[in-house]
Amino acid sequence: MKGSQVLFDRVAGRGAAARIVDGQLDDLLIDPPEDRIRPGAIYRAKAGRPMKGQGGMILETPDGPLFLRQSKGIAQGETVFVQTTTYAEPGKAAPAALKLLLKSRFCLITPGASGRNLSKAIRDEERRVELQEIIHGIDLPEGAGLVVRTAAEEADDDEVAADLLALADLAGALMSEPREGPPEKLFEGPTASEMALRDWPRPDAFEDAPGCFSAAGVDEMIDDVRQPEVRFSDGSIYVEATRALVAVDVNTGGNTNAAAGLSANIAALRALPRALRLRGLGGQIVMDMAPMAKRDRSRVEDAAKAAFRVDGIETSFVGWTPLGHMEFLRKRERLPLEEALR
Repeated sequence: MKGSQVLFDRVAGRGAAARIVDGQLDDLLIDPPEDRIRPGAIYRAKAGRPMKGQGGMILETPDGPLFLRQSKGIAQGETVFVQTTTYAEPGKAAPAALKLLLKSRFCLITPGASGRNLSKAIRDEERRVELQEIIHGIDLPEGAGLVVRTAAEEADDDEVAADLLALADLAGALMSEPREGPPEKLFEGPTASEMALRDWPRPDAFEDAPGCFSAAGVDEMIDDVRQPEVRFSDGSIYVEATRALVAVDVNTGGNTNAAAGLSANIAALRALPRALRLRGLGGQIVMDMAPMAKRDRSRVEDAAKAAFRVDGIETSFVGWTPLGHMEFLRKRERLPLEEALR
């Protein structure tokens, strides 16, 4: 089927959202188990013991410990507002930050960081003027800042204004919470369906009904994603997670000409963001490239940066190892698919 679809159903007994583009699974979100703290949750937390040698501190919350890296000036026993940033690695406390960020489809609100701005990606000057008029008509809590997201460029004015007002009300409720008090969850991190509606491009069709995954073939697509191999026209990659890192191996297939390695490496990098996104993988990514000349590395780096630029999950190219492997650091924004399916 041509075009895009967003479907809402359940996987492993939990809510899930799937995005299908031209008949191919492009993105997948699954709610985590109840014992997992979602990224984006906001807590009033109690500062615990400092982690000597790590420059951080353990925080106490009703859902378990958090790890705050930038803890300078915070005394043990003090209460602070923090927001979880990523999923925790197995056996570790979930990372958190003092900077709070509330996100909706059309805007971001930052308690404690004032200002009203538009995304630089909105380039139409006439539309920028219209959006400026909208945001200056919104009452924000004192000390809060607002950024209009790119999605607002093509949206209806009334829809944008309603979205901003709803998020401003949420920010006001959050900022009115007392700083002192017992540890408490103040804001739940977004669910899979909420993230899909917030962050995914508007599809040609929505479907929200029990069994729609099965009817659309999503269950079989998920089974395919659970396999390590990802094929493309110039070869394939194998994506396999270990406890320490995610290993990616590039293969040229049956192509043996002189340019096969470079061609396969560029194609592999174009396929890699989707492969990592669907599998929920992040952290350290090590990519064993197909053989190619060192002079071609700059072309491969450009291909990597272009591929990850449109992915939406923060990923940084770190460099090349002495053995010629590419290294990346990717935000652990999602729960690994294998854990989400348990």
